[in-house]
Amino acid sequence: MTTASALIPAAGSGERFGRTANKVFCDVAGKPILAHTLAVFESCEAIDEIVLVARQADLERSQDLLRRFGFAKVREVVRGGRHRQDSVANGLARVTREIVVIHDAARPLVTRQVIERSIEVARHSGACVAAVPVIDTIKSVTDERVTATIDRSNLFAVQTPQTFQTELITEAYRRAIEDGVYATDDAALVERLGKEVAVVPGSYDNIKVTTPADLDAVSAKLGGGEVRTGIGYDVHGLVEGRKLVLGGVGIEFDKGLAGHSDADVAVHAIMDAVLGAASLGDIGRLFPDSDPQYRNIPSLSLLTRVGELLRGAGWLVLNIDAVIVCERPKIAPFAPEMSRRIADCLGIDSSRVSVKGTTTEGLGFTGRGEGIACQAIATIRRP
Repeated sequence: MTTASALIPAAGSGERFGRTANKVFCDVAGKPILAHTLAVFESCEAIDEIVLVARQADLERSQDLLRRFGFAKVREVVRGGRHRQDSVANGLARVTREIVVIHDAARPLVTRQVIERSIEVARHSGACVAAVPVIDTIKSVTDERVTATIDRSNLFAVQTPQTFQTELITEAYRRAIEDGVYATDDAALVERLGKEVAVVPGSYDNIKVTTPADLDAVSAKLGGGEVRTGIGYDVHGLVEGRKLVLGGVGIEFDKGLAGHSDADVAVHAIMDAVLGAASLGDIGRLFPDSDPQYRNIPSLSLLTRVGELLRGAGWLVLNIDAVIVCERPKIAPFAPEMSRRIADCLGIDSSRVSVKGTTTEGLGFTGRGEGIACQAIATIRRP
């Protein structure tokens, strides 16, 4: 197998990411994005050495990362330039192998298979890029008006790695510097020399982290983020003269649940489950029954507030499983509507909410028809 150098430019400013700190040092799944990217090249047998390019402000931080995670193949950390092209030029001056793989530090989902394939193709062709076919319809737009629909059959979205014979890409960079030319990718500099650039299949998972939404997508694919689980339990007695509300659904019944609000045990249990998972307190602290503003209030409106609290703290509800315990009424006919209303309050799809009923076979206070109970489990995630 042909071996190669890896050149990892990590000297970006992060302006489009919306922060001044370099995005490649953001933690995902327990370690920085840069560490995930380097780990793939470290484990790739076809890579002999890694040259990392970092901006001046991140040189010490980069060295700390290398010591922390022990990347033995990183031969040198090179200071970056004003633009990406300048940074890559600085790195090219330090590589020692005949083939060089240039890969964005902000693409942590690259695979060894793509790297190895690109090295073999570049060995024969001189230059290659990883790319995927464009799947969206592409239109030309001028002044916010569509002027044409572009045939996408030959259109590809180009990614990294971009892999070259080192002599060829070095010459392409030398000529570009002489001519004052800056291109959007490395391959374009080879193309202007009149050389062909081959294409190897990339991956739609090979996301470049450019925006916070990209970070969420990468986190999900790496299994990253913090996941927590909470439990909730509530019980209210059945009394005459009250309307029965369960899971936000009014149910015709001869009794209702006693309580300061509408006493919806299902919603109360779910609120305590998600609040507990997020360590945001409980409904007793947030909505005390001593406060007159909550008298007879629909519990769904309280759940909506809980959903806002969760989102404000960065949490997403992954799943809710609630079981309502009573002999009567039967829960099954109302369960789908309960799931929908609960999900709407939390801003999630109803497929994430399970509501079901069970009995205690006549045993206990629920079995005697004295009250209704609900147990709930919630799983939440924060990227």
